[in-house]
Amino acid sequence: MPDPAARARPTIDYGDRLRMGIIVPSGNVVAEPQIHAMLPAGVSALFTRLALRGSSEAELQRMEAGVEDAARLLADARVDRIVFHCTAVTTFSPSSGPAIRERIGGATGIEGLVTSDALEAAFQALGTRRVVLLTPYIEAVHRREIAFLEHLGLHVAGEASLGIDTNDEMARLSPDTLADWVLKHRHPDADAYFLSCTALRSAELIASLEDRLGRPVLTSNQVMVWHALREAGIKAADRWGQLMRL
Repeated sequence: MPDPAARARPTIDYGDRLRMGIIVPSGNVVAEPQIHAMLPAGVSALFTRLALRGSSEAELQRMEAGVEDAARLLADARVDRIVFHCTAVTTFSPSSGPAIRERIGGATGIEGLVTSDALEAAFQALGTRRVVLLTPYIEAVHRREIAFLEHLGLHVAGEASLGIDTNDEMARLSPDTLADWVLKHRHPDADAYFLSCTALRSAELIASLEDRLGRPVLTSNQVMVWHALREAGIKAADRWGQLMRL
């Protein structure tokens, strides 16, 4: 019989090339599994949370108010980057994302990244000028995101929202439901489609939707992973859409 002591030791990838610290909304159950699935070998993601239990302006501002405390917790783990990862908060206004990024750096001395920066970088890399925006958000959040995209110089060729208030409700939307919804909003003038929100089960749809739409498809978790890896000079896994192959 084989000697049990001689069995190969299992290996664990602790992310020694890049360790990312990521701040997500408290009710989000989707971002972590999607992000872990997208990371290449040698990269890890460590998460902490800030309270976000709805989509009202007060809720979004409350989450933003806790940035420094959450960033300091991640700094204890000696992360290389700290990401504030909430699309609705970072696109609240054109100044929201940069202000959060600066606060992270000021509190920890560690480079901060934000979802809105990742989104802007992705559109620039793809050469996007006309976009279809699809969000699960309530109307006020959806309208602010349209305004943010227009601030970037993009033309919003088509848009739709679902009027959902909480991360829990967003996460219950099945990938099939989301795919049907996106395909109903196909637009002949679109350069790209953005399926917004870190809480949607959308990552597994990217490749199939790109095949059917003939255009790049972006999601919040995808653009953040791409941007963080790009900033660190690490090649992304290419199975998560056209963006990841750039």
